[in-house]
Amino acid sequence: MNEIIKNKACDFVIFGINGDLSKRKLLPSLYYLEKFKYIHNDTNIIGVSRSEFNIKDNINMIKKSLLNFLKEKINNEIWLKFSKRFKFCNLDVYYSDNFIKLKKNINLKNKIIIYYFATPPNTFSYICEGLGKNKINNNNTRIIVEKPLGKNLKSYNYINKIILKYFKEIQVYRIDHYLGKEIILNLLALRFSNILFFSNWNNSIIDSVQITIFEQIGIEGRSEYFNKIGQTRDMIQNHLLQILTIITMAPPLSLNINNINEEKIKILKSLRRIDYKNINENTVIGQYKSGIINNNKVNSYLEEKGINNKSNTETFVAIKANIDNWQWLGVPFYLRTGKRLKKKIAEIVIYFKNLPINLFQKFNKNLLQNKLIIRLYPNEGIEIKILNKLYGLNNNYKLRKTKLNFNFYGKKNIHKPDAYELLILEAMLGNQSLFVSCNEIKESWKWIDLIINGWKKKKIKPIIYKSGTWGPKESDILIEKDGRKWNKYL
Repeated sequence: MNEIIKNKACDFVIFGINGDLSKRKLLPSLYYLEKFKYIHNDTNIIGVSRSEFNIKDNINMIKKSLLNFLKEKINNEIWLKFSKRFKFCNLDVYYSDNFIKLKKNINLKNKIIIYYFATPPNTFSYICEGLGKNKINNNNTRIIVEKPLGKNLKSYNYINKIILKYFKEIQVYRIDHYLGKEIILNLLALRFSNILFFSNWNNSIIDSVQITIFEQIGIEGRSEYFNKIGQTRDMIQNHLLQILTIITMAPPLSLNINNINEEKIKILKSLRRIDYKNINENTVIGQYKSGIINNNKVNSYLEEKGINNKSNTETFVAIKANIDNWQWLGVPFYLRTGKRLKKKIAEIVIYFKNLPINLFQKFNKNLLQNKLIIRLYPNEGIEIKILNKLYGLNNNYKLRKTKLNFNFYGKKNIHKPDAYELLILEAMLGNQSLFVSCNEIKESWKWIDLIINGWKKKKIKPIIYKSGTWGPKESDILIEKDGRKWNKYL
């Protein structure tokens, strides 16, 4: 076992142990950390829930979650060790006096305590108050908080104020699971360790950038949450803007978290304002209706359980963004994300400018643009598309597209760590470098608030698109009016 990790025994407390996030992500990730011996022998996992389940019921729930969401069969030896780590505490977080029950289950003196808030943001203040009033928030404690952190800047500031009342900034880990994805981690290496990209990563060489995250799924029973938040707050404000800042940030002084955050914040502050004055030219929102996905009929958003049939919540958004600094002035960034679309796709596409002179015009009227595709899903990896001469015993310079493909996981049986595995491990080690800073979130909310308020002021309603398509046709127009097209998918 890694000696650094060996010295980090902790009590890992999950508020919301019975919730969807715990079942789908946290429990499987902790199991894999157990499998690969990344958890100290003296670490306990404490599940907190209002439900009055007994120990046997909770253990059965955990095993059922692993059966549903692990990518492999449960190993009995690993399960035996893993299941023995668990303790459970039934308490209602809305009553601070109840937290005395939790205090009896943790070891404040000899262990690091990690509190994972796998609960809705409206519970955060109650949890912090309960921990603070019962003095189980000392310097040995850390908290991990999930997005969305608020629904606008005002609500985020309120949540953050409560958190910082009971915890220091160095104790707070604001999670964005996209920052734990291997391909996103490799963006820094790609950009800052290869002179090929380092020297050609600016507006003199790059024509445009597309960031796409598409899902086939709908809201999956999260109607109460999603109808208040929408796709813009759920995806653009965190995931896509985080990707955007990593793509565009200037070289930091070092890989120190403060240096990286400083450069990311500069990008967010340089984003050109989109408000009611230019909202129509730079944004498109949509909402899915019924359709066919994978040969199955799916309901419209308005037919989802718990959704008001007059809801104007957007399930699709496309935005044309601009960064007004020396490096990126004139380069458009096209962001889009949505639900119930034709395929599940997550990718970044960098389009490079054409050469000023076409030496091969006799054989090729136009030269296709070189592009760099960074795939997050499917087949995580990097593609570079270039031109080369067709084979033949002649001096004909007819060119063709060639694809250089770098797949991160060449071996079929290799374990592909989930982002949560890495982020949980980093929190155990006390490393905040893969988490989001307070000021990053503030700046992203400032930009997003202008857009959302612009839609409200202009009374813009989402365009209805058919499930199983690529979204509203107007999103194609958004990019085509600039003489560009969205990247095509096989």
